[in-house]
Amino acid sequence: MTSTTKPTNQKRLDSFDRESGNLHGRHTIKDGHGLGWVDILRLAFQSIGIVYGDLGTSPLYVFAGTFPDGIKHEDDILGAFSLIFYTITLIPLIKYVFIVLKANDNGDGGTFALYSLICRYAKAGFIPSQEAADSDVSNYELETPNKRLKRASKLKSKLEKSQFCKYVLLFATMLGTCMVIGDGILTPCISVLSAVGGIKQASNKLNEDMIVWISVAVLVALFMVQRFGTDKVGYTFAPILFIWFIFIAFTGLYNFIKHDPSIIKALNPIHIVYYFKRDKKQAWISLGGTVLSITGAEALFADVGHFTVLSIQLSTCSVVFPAIVLQYMGQSSYLRKHKMDAVNAFYKAVPGPLYWPMFVIAVLAAVIASQSLISGTFSIIQQSVSLGCFPRVKIVHTSTKYEGQVYIPEINYLLMFACIAVTLGFRDPGKLGNAYGLAVVSVMVITSSLLLVIMIMIWKTHILLIISYILIIGGLEIMYLSAVLSKFTEGGYLPLVFSIILLAIMYTWNDVYRRKYYYELEHKISTERLKDIALNTNLRRIPGIAVFYSELVQGIPPIFTQYVSNVPVLHSVLVFVSIKSLPISKVLVDERFSFRRVKPEELNMFCCVVRYGYTDIRNEEEPFERLLAERLKAYVQEEFLINKSKQNHLQSNEADSDDISVQIQEDEIENEAIERDLEEVTCDTEMTEVFKKAWYAGLVHFVGENEVIAGKGASLWKRVLINYAYNFLKNNVRQSINKVIDIPQQRMLKVGMTYELL
Repeated sequence: MTSTTKPTNQKRLDSFDRESGNLHGRHTIKDGHGLGWVDILRLAFQSIGIVYGDLGTSPLYVFAGTFPDGIKHEDDILGAFSLIFYTITLIPLIKYVFIVLKANDNGDGGTFALYSLICRYAKAGFIPSQEAADSDVSNYELETPNKRLKRASKLKSKLEKSQFCKYVLLFATMLGTCMVIGDGILTPCISVLSAVGGIKQASNKLNEDMIVWISVAVLVALFMVQRFGTDKVGYTFAPILFIWFIFIAFTGLYNFIKHDPSIIKALNPIHIVYYFKRDKKQAWISLGGTVLSITGAEALFADVGHFTVLSIQLSTCSVVFPAIVLQYMGQSSYLRKHKMDAVNAFYKAVPGPLYWPMFVIAVLAAVIASQSLISGTFSIIQQSVSLGCFPRVKIVHTSTKYEGQVYIPEINYLLMFACIAVTLGFRDPGKLGNAYGLAVVSVMVITSSLLLVIMIMIWKTHILLIISYILIIGGLEIMYLSAVLSKFTEGGYLPLVFSIILLAIMYTWNDVYRRKYYYELEHKISTERLKDIALNTNLRRIPGIAVFYSELVQGIPPIFTQYVSNVPVLHSVLVFVSIKSLPISKVLVDERFSFRRVKPEELNMFCCVVRYGYTDIRNEEEPFERLLAERLKAYVQEEFLINKSKQNHLQSNEADSDDISVQIQEDEIENEAIERDLEEVTCDTEMTEVFKKAWYAGLVHFVGENEVIAGKGASLWKRVLINYAYNFLKNNVRQSINKVIDIPQQRMLKVGMTYELL
């Protein structure tokens, strides 16, 4: 039971099984509306340095991957360039810039954004603490599917009722996330190795070993500066990438005019047909190289949260797309006259006087491209931790101005060692391209799959448009996927190995996380047990506020029983805090704390749900303890005022029940007075006096130190998963709950418990 009073700011319901809501809306401008053109242009310029590093540096290695053994027929380059042109047009430009960006989650993008949208519409998530009342949070509110559209309703019903479909959805999201992290490993390797490799054209004294070790040194330096944060060097990114795009556009136009302007006829897609007729299987295998022209396309969606949809559309259409097309057109014109230079086409096609400036700017652009994917990996890990899909690792926020910029030490060093190992193992950008292609295409196929669910169920797109998307864009991606899979034994296995390892970690952590929650739910304290505790004369009450932490939202967690059974002392005020992640990107601080009072009232017990979005900062500038105490104090004061208001209202009704109009006027005046005097009222009831004494006595935090083991009767698989895999992960991460929400060590006590999970 809980009380039914409803103060004006702090929300509560009258049931353990529901959470308070009705929160004020959060207004966003992520679509670009509400911003002036000056702001849009500024954001568009800044996005060049953050979003397009990987996509913009792809001309360094695409033709090397397409023609590793040279060009057999001069018209092959027509087919290859035609493939590249239409691939760039259909996937980065049409699919991502004009379709996928519309599927942002309150301005945030990425695989988790698509997953969160689907889960909110269809209740298809496995996060066990999600409830219907969560829809009252401002960013959560969505239009429900139109019942008249049968396919939307049928798909929604299927996702909600089928456990198999829920698992497939979760697995696809995790796999896509793992593949993006794999990109974070492969992008620095192939970008830096390709850029540094250009120095061989200027000096024959440098052999392959020296190129590799120079690349390793650049990678080590790149990862060593991550702890300073991208904010320190962010202002240099956009100018460097802007200069890079000018350079590649100019050299591309120069080569187009100088060598073979007739390459323009490759814009006719019939040359793709001729290419496949002429080279057959070899043309199909070469798709593994041409697909590298769209590496980094996923970043257009993943990084939209830092900018706006309109700014990314503007920068893509006005700068990035024209520059890249001109560069590929120029390289194609050059290769029509120099067929044997395909392996090093980019640097061979650079005019002599521009070689060294191009080399320097290429290395810088490659580093920036790597930085973008590394930062993206940190953000993905942060989201995974928030949603209970990854162990709690230390997350450092490197900028007070940009909350999305984070640094994770453990992940940074693991990425560095993985990049060094891959660079030393593969040594050649062409071989790395085989691995890179599978990671890139896999993420795109998963994104399209999730997008189709959104198009059917949420957008309710016309069926002809859905079929067109599947046939054109989906067909192109499946064709590329089949090609990169053909190179599985030549390096294509690498991203799959990375993904399997990461997927195993995420599945293990998420599975046990859910089992722990259901264990707490099954063993929560009943109302009868609470009454017994309230009547227990052996329990001594001392001044102070005791805060108990758990994942449980719907009741009092078993940690309280464990404490009472061993310590016959209770603080005068008890607060049960649940740290809860919602499947939305952000929750405003004003909407974060949700209190409700628990009966029997003589225990002075409160439940508090602290809600976060998956991109929210957990360790805020203002200490969590202070925020919690102040919000609790405000809640108690408002509860007293509401009760007093009700009492005055009843007395007024009894005294003057016949004059309704006068009564209404008096009520309005009284409510205005209550709001004016909220800060000045002295709490003189017994409950508020107890709370006042507890406030000055201070807070003590109780955190569960849980030992998790497989219960009796558990299968061999579950025993391995829980007793060994999960506990290994738990024992090797260094961040506990007190670090996540900044609980003072000197006021924290741990309560030991054993969870036997089935």
